[in-house]
Amino acid sequence: MTAHRIHLIRHGEVDNPEHILYERLPGFNLSEHGRAMAHRTAEALLDAHTPLTRLYASPLERAQQSAQPIAQLFELPIIPEPRIIEAGNKFRGRKNFDSPRVLLQPSMWRYLYDPRIPSWGEPYTDMVARMLAAMRDAWESTPSGDVALVSHQLPIWIVHRWVAGEPLYHDARKRRCALSSVTTFERDPETGAFVEVDYQDPNAGVDAVDKGAV
Repeated sequence: MTAHRIHLIRHGEVDNPEHILYERLPGFNLSEHGRAMAHRTAEALLDAHTPLTRLYASPLERAQQSAQPIAQLFELPIIPEPRIIEAGNKFRGRKNFDSPRVLLQPSMWRYLYDPRIPSWGEPYTDMVARMLAAMRDAWESTPSGDVALVSHQLPIWIVHRWVAGEPLYHDARKRRCALSSVTTFERDPETGAFVEVDYQDPNAGVDAVDKGAV
């Protein structure tokens, strides 16, 4: 037997008042608001009678903290999974990176030659490979019930696009992967391929600050 469904859960709001592109930098924790969001998502999973039997999380603080309410409500240990960590990015540590003025700095131009890779960060294909490997291992090592993996926006979105057969290059402003959202997959019994079956945003309408994601 294997798992029934896999839920990719994004972490909650991060305490990041300077809007730093935090990438994999340590010390970026959930805000008080983010902790409330994580609790709300955990409660939504419980209210939906999700048969959660295993819980993984990226080793970064914001993911581990977002997994804690799920662990408490479902009485599960949090298993660290480094393959679902945030995407690498050469612009980590910069402030207000989403401002157009940042791209006018000549020191950055050497990283911007090919957005399809992307040339400024971890290749999308590498991200797909590590995420799918983690999902397959989690699926096959879980004898029954559902599995949750608490990860980050870009890795989750790239899995969505890969599974949907869409180009991996995309407009980051149009990602459908809100803070503390849940993207759910099943596995086709014939092909073994993952199929996206649901997306839930338990914090829809909540005024959250979503700055710092790569």
